[in-house]
Amino acid sequence: MSQTPPPGYGPQQPPPPQPGYVQPLRTDEERLWALLSHLSFFALGIIAPLIIMLTLGNRSQYVRYHSVEALNFHITMWIAGLVSGLLILLLIGIVLLPLVLLFGAIFSIIAAVQAYQGQYYRYPLTIRVIS
Repeated sequence: MSQTPPPGYGPQQPPPPQPGYVQPLRTDEERLWALLSHLSFFALGIIAPLIIMLTLGNRSQYVRYHSVEALNFHITMWIAGLVSGLLILLLIGIVLLPLVLLFGAIFSIIAAVQAYQGQYYRYPLTIRVIS
């Protein structure tokens, strides 16, 4: 007595993956998500690298590394921006706040380029809150 496979399965189609199986990302997808986590400095701030880390971090160590780096850097820039904003009352913040924003923009672009080239990048002067 021969068993027939369920409809939709046969010799041409592999069975579905086992529960708990996580399909890894392709290299081009890894680089794209790493790039987006760094460039989120300009649009979504802390939210984008956090979402990328939580959703794709288990599928790629490369994406997890870059999203954690971007998240730590974004948190550091928020703290520096808040301190600079408060220091506007002492007038030094008028100079300090644009420098913080410029520093954040420049290093986010550098990190994005490095991530897209497939290299690991570590931001300077960053508080490591998330590991």
